Formats: sequence, C-alpha cells, structure tokens
Amino acid sequence: MTPQEFFKNDLFAENAGVVLLEVRKGYSKTKLEVKPEHLNAGARTQGGAIFTLADLALAAVANSHGTLAFSLSSSITFLRASGPGDTLYAEARERYIGRSTGCYQVDVTNQNGDLIATFESSVFRKDQKVPFEVQE
Repeated sequence: MTPQEFFKNDLFAENAGVVLLEVRKGYSKTKLEVKPEHLNAGARTQGGAIFTLADLALAAVANSHGTLAFSLSSSITFLRASGPGDTLYAEARERYIGRSTGCYQVDVTNQNGDLIATFESSVFRKDQKVPFEVQE
C-alpha cells in the first residue's frame, strides 16, 4: 500500500478535494484546487478548507516514519486571502521527532508561491505500525 492509498481513507480530506502529492520521511506535500464549494460567504477560501489541506500534510509527514500518529494540538495563522481558481499547496516539515511525540511546521502557499497560512502541530505516536513505507 502507498501513503496515497492509505490516506484516501481520510474521507473528510478526500471529499474536500485534498490530494496527497508527495511523502518522504520528515516531509510531505498536499494540494487543493479552490472551487466554489471551498469558499466562505465573502468569496474567499474558507479557513476550514485551508486547515484540512494543512492537516492532511501533517498526517502524512507525522506517519512517514511508519508509526501511527495523531495530532495533540494544531494552530493556524492565516496571512493572505485566496479564492476561486487558486491552487493551494501545503508543505509539511518535521521540526522534532521524539520517541512518542513530534513537532511539525506546515506552510500553505498558492500557485505563485505566496504564503497563505502557517500551521504548527504536535503529535503523539501510538505503538502501532502503518501499512506503508516511505523513502528517505
């Protein structure tokens, strides 16, 4: 099983249109093409859509070492608006990995490389293997 196949089981992100592009140990990248269903009442990308994009990137990177991990806390800072026709990318990088915890930074950018949001999260690792392996 590939990480992409495994994370298709994240039905919320899947139904939202988030695509897992890449996973390496300590790194992942996701994509979301902003459509009308992703907009808030002000015709900008809804914060929950951006959070979901970043959260799937977090899930992929946090599980990239082969052990099932779950978020303990996450925070997001919205820096710039996006809207219809934009393509958003979330790149997650490992900042710290311990025996049972980890800390991650996720940058959300648009198709022009403009920083849209930053997302930080800490995770707890369970003593359970995931059904996929990733490269270094």
